[in-house]
Order: sequence, then structure tokens, then C-alpha cells
Amino acid sequence: MYKLDLHTHSIASRDGSLTIEDYERVISSGMLDFVAITDHNNISFAKEAKEKLPENIIIGEEILTKSGEIIGLFLESKIESGLSLIDTIQAIRQQNGIVYIPHPFDNFRHGLKKEDIVLIIKEIDIIECYNSRSFNFMNKQYIRQWAIKNSISYCASSDAHGKIGFGLTKTYVNLKPSKDNIVTILKSPKYNGHYAGVMARLYPTINRWRSLDNNG
Repeated sequence: MYKLDLHTHSIASRDGSLTIEDYERVISSGMLDFVAITDHNNISFAKEAKEKLPENIIIGEEILTKSGEIIGLFLESKIESGLSLIDTIQAIRQQNGIVYIPHPFDNFRHGLKKEDIVLIIKEIDIIECYNSRSFNFMNKQYIRQWAIKNSISYCASSDAHGKIGFGLTKTYVNLKPSKDNIVTILKSPKYNGHYAGVMARLYPTINRWRSLDNNG
């Protein structure tokens, strides 16, 4: 079985702090086999990490649309933020990328609302049924059931913004994930969801403060 995390944030995200050493650590230790780097509106770090860890890194981007956040996986170039949800999906498709919905129905962050998700339901490749940093615990079981009902692939991801807790939430798959097979192998996966502790939840705020200090 291979261990996969499709939602993480490096130092290229203003609120992230994972370094290349952190990614190398979780991979070399066997905690994870494959990791998507999904920085906010940025793929620069992911591309550099892919050069160093070509077999293990998936290039992604968490893109802020007019309706909320959406992730593109297996990207080759950056997609601009601020587009409509439909235009963003089209931009992902133009790169033959995978449409991934992070922290859906999450009112505390920039998750897509249910009406928006229903609107694009036929375009969704994978939905995040477990997010370690989600505050809505009831949401997690509901999303999984909703995904199964609508025949949509799903997975658990850490949404890690720092090294504490990184590598603990993972989805198990039988095959090495690729652009061509990832939707299929996530049709009914096993996963291990790890609840993010206080520090893991505070990472984005702390990292933003550090960013302001460094820029000041």
C-alpha cells in the first residue's frame, strides 16, 4: 500500500512553513510515499521540489476563485486567482489537471458552498472527505457519504501548514498515483485521519505574522 497526502502548504504559501527538508523527511521515513504541494496561488516551490523528489511530489495549487478555494493537481503552470469557478476548472482542464475540492462545506474557511459544489458536480474528480484542520467534525462523515452517493472519488488530507502533524493524515492506495489513475484508485480508499492539534491549527496565523515581520 502507498501512503498519499494531496493537500499541503510549503514556505511558498504566506501562511505555510514546510521546507524541502520537511518533505524529504516524511518521504524518507516512510510516513508518506506521495505528497501534493498545493500552495496558495503558487506552484514555484512545488516545481522545485518535483525536481528534487521527482517520484514523490505532485505539483498542485490551491486557487482562490470568486466562489471559494479549489485545487488543481498535476499542473504544469500557475493558474491565476480571482477567476470564476467555471473558468478556473477550465484552466485546470486545459493542463489536463485533476479537479480536487478541499475542505468542502467549511464555513470557517474558503470552502465551496454546497450550492456551488452541486453546480459543478460533474466536473469534480476528487473531494476531500477528511481535512485534519477542519472544525466541523460532523462534516467529515457527511462528505464521505455524499461522495459515495454521487460516485465521486474521495480522500483524507492533512492541509498541513507546518511540520507538526505533517505525515500523520494519509490515504492508502494500491497503485502508485498518476494523473491517469488517481481518480480510479480513490473511488473507495482507506485512510487514516489525524486530528490537528492546537499548534497545527495556529500555524497559518503564526506563519502570516512571520511573513509580515520578514517583509517589514
